[in-house]
Amino acid sequence: MSSIAISSHLFWITCRAAGVAALVLVSASVGVGVALSGRLAKGIGSDLRIAHEALSIAALAMIVLHVLTLLGDSYFHPSIADVAVPFERDYREPYMAIGIIGGWGTIVLGFSYYVRTLIGIARWRVLHRFTVLAWMLSVIHTLGEGSDSGEAWFLAVVVLTVFPTALWVIVRLSNGRLPSPLAVAARVSPYLRRSSL
Repeated sequence: MSSIAISSHLFWITCRAAGVAALVLVSASVGVGVALSGRLAKGIGSDLRIAHEALSIAALAMIVLHVLTLLGDSYFHPSIADVAVPFERDYREPYMAIGIIGGWGTIVLGFSYYVRTLIGIARWRVLHRFTVLAWMLSVIHTLGEGSDSGEAWFLAVVVLTVFPTALWVIVRLSNGRLPSPLAVAARVSPYLRRSSL
């Protein structure tokens, strides 16, 4: 194997690893953030704030690494505009553009924490809620464009990291009140009976 092939493979595998790490870290950060915002984890708020900030910074670092290693991939061979501007390159569209939008959204919204006093705390809180949308775009990008998206191990990682966060978001949107499993079953059972007839 030539040194060019080894370096190209190294860039490609590092890009994949950073992408998976970014998804895991962003999912964990959003989940912790949602728990904090909805007072869903009472009594451990200060510990969760530290964890939320640490996870956010680690996620941002992985997003940057994910993008920078793409620039060294000799097969893909993108320009800076290709990896920074949505719809600049038509590779696996619309998933690449969705990933770029989600990545920029995550970076801007993540760093907005450090200028929240300039923005105004109330405005920043409203703005920061859009982090969930940026996270959802990242999940769509991962499932649509990721070279590992059909692999069982990768789907297991996605389910184990995305599902708990999605559940936290649903709980938060319902103001912490989810219907009981019996209530859900009572609502669904008439439709199941009809479909079996």
